[in-house]
Amino acid sequence: MSTSSTETPQQTPARSGSGNLFVRAFALIKRHSAELIGFAGVGGFAYLVDIGLFNLMYIGLDWPDWSAKIISAVVAMTVAFFGNRHWTWRERRGSAAAHRQYALYFFFNGIGLLIAMACLWANSGLAQVWPQYFDNELAVNIAANVFGVGLGSIFRFFAYRTWVFRHRPELAAE
Repeated sequence: MSTSSTETPQQTPARSGSGNLFVRAFALIKRHSAELIGFAGVGGFAYLVDIGLFNLMYIGLDWPDWSAKIISAVVAMTVAFFGNRHWTWRERRGSAAAHRQYALYFFFNGIGLLIAMACLWANSGLAQVWPQYFDNELAVNIAANVFGVGLGSIFRFFAYRTWVFRHRPELAAE
């Protein structure tokens, strides 16, 4: 009695929802790791600019949190734009006009800023209910600079690579 490889069915991994999702997420991160590292480096520097300016204006100069966040975010956005354009996605620059990229970049950053502002708004609402926990400088910083910037960064990464710094096939050949 001989057994051949055609007689035994091949074992294929079961496609479970969470396991397959983890594998796909890992593959996505691996495939875009160079971009993610560049984005994180530029974003980390811009994040320091954002936090520094925010706290200088909010704590040091006693500005309202909303005003301080808007100004610090716009300055940090500008720093990040030049870093991403000239480092993270430098091979995607091509002949695309910088002003077009800058306009799209600020549009998507505006959405990212709205995400951060929504986190500040949520903190403000929570401060009405639990002022002992949410009505202080640390809670405002966590809302704006941890949750707001974190959620906004996830959105911005995919928006930038999809619409702002698009992959141009003619540049890949060079």
